[in-house]
Amino acid sequence: MHDHSHDILHSPGGGALHPLLARLEAEFGWPRLHSLHDVAEFTARPGLHCLFVPGDPARNLETVDAAVILPELRMAFQNAFDCAVVDDAIEATVRETHRALKTPGFLFFRDASYLGSIEKIRDWDDYIARTSHILSLPG
Repeated sequence: MHDHSHDILHSPGGGALHPLLARLEAEFGWPRLHSLHDVAEFTARPGLHCLFVPGDPARNLETVDAAVILPELRMAFQNAFDCAVVDDAIEATVRETHRALKTPGFLFFRDASYLGSIEKIRDWDDYIARTSHILSLPG
């Protein structure tokens, strides 16, 4: 019999992650980036990347919406970009570095070059238009 008690993902503060945030790691296999070194390593890989900066789901109700939207957005773009979740320990630094100050946020990169971000919850058509524009930018 498998003990699933260790399968629950925890935040650095010790509390369990919101189930929709935990799903991104457990079901989709997206890495959680715990350090700026992790961010640099992830975004430096060849191709397109999206960093999900969730914010605090207890204070920002849009966070869980974004956790559902990003996998759908990735599918809409035929998995053209890979995704990772920015850990709350480095979230503020990542947001300030890229001047994407509002959460939740999707920060896009190509081969280590920052392309742009989509902050806060949007209409689906707005996500499609903004993502198309960002992904078309030279890296």
